[in-house]
Amino acid sequence: MKKILIIEDDEAIRSELQKLLTNSGYEAQITDTFSNVKEQIEKIKPDLILLDINLPELNGEVILKEIRKESDIPVVMVTSRTSEVDEVLSMSYGADDYITKPYNPTILLLRIQNIFKRMTRTGERQMYNDLEVNFSKSTISDGQTEIRLTKNEMIVFSFLLTNRGKIVTRDDLMTDLWNNDEYINDNALTVNISRLRNKLAEIGYEGAIETRKGQGYILL
Repeated sequence: MKKILIIEDDEAIRSELQKLLTNSGYEAQITDTFSNVKEQIEKIKPDLILLDINLPELNGEVILKEIRKESDIPVVMVTSRTSEVDEVLSMSYGADDYITKPYNPTILLLRIQNIFKRMTRTGERQMYNDLEVNFSKSTISDGQTEIRLTKNEMIVFSFLLTNRGKIVTRDDLMTDLWNNDEYINDNALTVNISRLRNKLAEIGYEGAIETRKGQGYILL
């Protein structure tokens, strides 16, 4: 399940966003203190951040610049301002998207989905707990140990990661492999799952992929 951090000072909008994202299958976390946003991001390790420009203690664009010094976490700027200058500044500072209030919930969700799709498609990095997943290098690292995955293992892990917290059937995995031009049979899928589990165990994540009998697999 993708984790999204909402950095918004308006309590009503914050609660509304949290409810919208939760109902859409995301893990939505909020913050109501803004003096230590950087530390909160490091602690929560979100997959995406919704960041308001108008914050009481720090300008959202300043926070974005600080985030970009150390992280490539996707950031969507959310603001009531309609000035093109703000949009240009936000994008130049490294925002992945920009949306104005009042926002259309459907459009916001589609933009978030498109960002996650681009991340997988372009091979950018993602986090799985404290592990960095590098799709372009086909590696998983905890900062000290780097585990290299085969192409099929990375396709399987990427699909499980995208659907984290949800049961994925063997048919779903087979279809995703076929969509990536990897024509493997049922036995080969079992082998790839087994190897992936062993490699995750090597880096401290034994039991990360759980089998749900008669249903499929789930990445915890």
